[in-house]
Amino acid sequence: MVGRHAARSRRAALTALGALVLTALPSAASAAPPPAPEPQQPVAARTLGADKPSADVLRAMERDLKLTPRQAAARLVNEAEAGTRAGMLRNTLGDRFAGAWVSGAASAELTVATTDAADTAAIEAQGAKAAVVEKGLSELRAVKERLDAAAVRTQTAETPVWYVDVRTNRVVVQATSRSAASAFVEAAGVEGQDVGVRVSQDRPRVLEDLVGGDPYYINDVARCSVGFSVTKDDQQGFATAGHCGDPGDTTTGFNEADQGAFEASTFPGKDMAWVGVNADWTVTPDVRAQDGRTVRVAGSVEALVGASVCRSGSTTGWRCGVIRQHDTSVSYPDGIVDGVTETTACAEGGDSGGPFVAGTQAQGTTSGGTGDCTRGGTTFYQPINPLLSDFGLTLTTTSASTGTPAPQDNAAADAWAAGRVYEVGATVSHAGLRYRCLQNHQAQSVWSPENTPALWQRV
Repeated sequence: MVGRHAARSRRAALTALGALVLTALPSAASAAPPPAPEPQQPVAARTLGADKPSADVLRAMERDLKLTPRQAAARLVNEAEAGTRAGMLRNTLGDRFAGAWVSGAASAELTVATTDAADTAAIEAQGAKAAVVEKGLSELRAVKERLDAAAVRTQTAETPVWYVDVRTNRVVVQATSRSAASAFVEAAGVEGQDVGVRVSQDRPRVLEDLVGGDPYYINDVARCSVGFSVTKDDQQGFATAGHCGDPGDTTTGFNEADQGAFEASTFPGKDMAWVGVNADWTVTPDVRAQDGRTVRVAGSVEALVGASVCRSGSTTGWRCGVIRQHDTSVSYPDGIVDGVTETTACAEGGDSGGPFVAGTQAQGTTSGGTGDCTRGGTTFYQPINPLLSDFGLTLTTTSASTGTPAPQDNAAADAWAAGRVYEVGATVSHAGLRYRCLQNHQAQSVWSPENTPALWQRV
């Protein structure tokens, strides 16, 4: 990969965004969030761990999102509950569903978009605001897929980012000029009225210039950073960015002791990899937070657009922002990456591969971005659930520090199984009953459908 390994000083710094080595458990915030307005809300908050957030998460949200302590605590509870309600409405609306997002300082308002005004009453009955729009989410994604296909055969240096923006009900192309955007849209055979344009001179890059924190070294000549701990059968390891290394590249730890090797890596296309470690290293559910403390990961439930998210990195530490949109395509100088999430959290060189979390839920590993933490910027992450699914990995969580059970390949195709990654709308059978998934997540043994109404709806 062009420019992946930076020049060596003591050791070369492959500072592809991010780093953390995971250690002790911090004290949780003692103050409970304000009472939920609906009975369903505390159930979701308890399932996702939003009712007892880490003090480090709250402090970083207060600093970076300019929130009061009460707003920060309420925001996490509201976002957990909103995800469940949005999932229920998505399953109810079907093809008419056009997206969902939260807004307000405490994420108190959930908006769900539909293509049919007749759905307004059903949406409002779930305590959400209805937005009636022209195109369903599946239509928007079809437009973006045509742009994805065009990007394979055209130059995208002047149109480095394109994505589905559910809040405006459009696909948006970020370009250095309107003429560049028009040429890209024309090459894709997409109607101009279906695409919005955001003119910006920013050109995202994988951030690989600086290092800091807890590194690991690749092939004894470069270094990067640990993301989330994972397991595959009896093999322990960690997830990181794909541009950090290729399959077979060997690694040593922050102490320069032998550590392991890259088992799989995808970049470009996606930006995902995992490293298998030897018996000297033990996985934990922790990620590095402020001042050497850690926060613990409880699962991988995907957060909504507008939700708060925090990331850890070896250069800029513990930083928070909000999710701008999912399903973003980015044209880096090294190639195009599809399906990443754009956030307002800042990052700099050396932060690549580090984790993004929403409360206690893993979201993804840092890929690249623009700007810095002095003037602000945009950062993209590779979602964790596709990484787990593609590589057959199990995320290490607080429910079982060595990982949840592996997927059951010999089980019935529709039988619920811990270790499988489920998307909204998926149906499963369990204990003689059928359930429909409400939020994207990797199943855990403690999250069986009958016990988690925040994640599963009986049908």
